[in-house]
This record gives sequence, structure tokens and C-alpha cells, in this order.
Amino acid sequence: QVQLVESGGGLVQPGGSLELSCAASRIIFSIYDMGWYRQAPGKQRELVATISSGRSGRNTNYADSVKGRFTISRDNAKKTVYLQMNSLKPDDTAVYYCHVEGSNKWGQGTQVTVSS
Repeated sequence: QVQLVESGGGLVQPGGSLELSCAASRIIFSIYDMGWYRQAPGKQRELVATISSGRSGRNTNYADSVKGRFTISRDNAKKTVYLQMNSLKPDDTAVYYCHVEGSNKWGQGTQVTVSS
């Protein structure tokens, strides 16, 4: 069974940075597009960023709210997808989830709290 384990969340002050990691196992990681999503209290889960598998180029896609601040990347050899988050804002506070695009496979989530 596919496993996705997120890490790197925590409490950070506004303007700070965090890097999230999602380690995948029991999956041919390199053939799947991957995504990061987030869910704030009382809100629906929303797309943050996606990255293609790389078989036909490494394409990325970002929510407008994070463009220019967040960067998604992947290391297929390590079966890991990353989310570098800079210039964090209180509105970025949420549980962040890793997802295998086009599947029902989700990680357990990691909490990111942006507060002074």
C-alpha cells in the first residue's frame, strides 16, 4: 500500500520560511505527478502546487495565492517531493497534505502555523 509521509511543518513568524518534505514508498514515484494541498480550519482543501512526473519535462503549477513565494520540487531518486515556502503569511496557516495526482492517495498532513 502506498505511503506518503509529510514532515517539516511547524510554527513560524510572518515573513519566515519552511520547507516541507513528502517521502513516498511502495509506489513507482517517478511516473506520477505530485501535488501539495492545504486545508485551513473551516475551509475546504485547496490546491497549493503540483509538479509533473518529468517524463515529458518538469512542469509546475501554483495557486495564485502562493506564486512567487512557494516552490515545489522533487527528487525521484529519493522518492520525495518538497515545498519550499518563503515570505509566509498568517493566511498560509493550514494542514498541508501531499497527494499523488489522479489517485486517492494522501499523506497524513503536517501542520503549518504562521503567527507572531
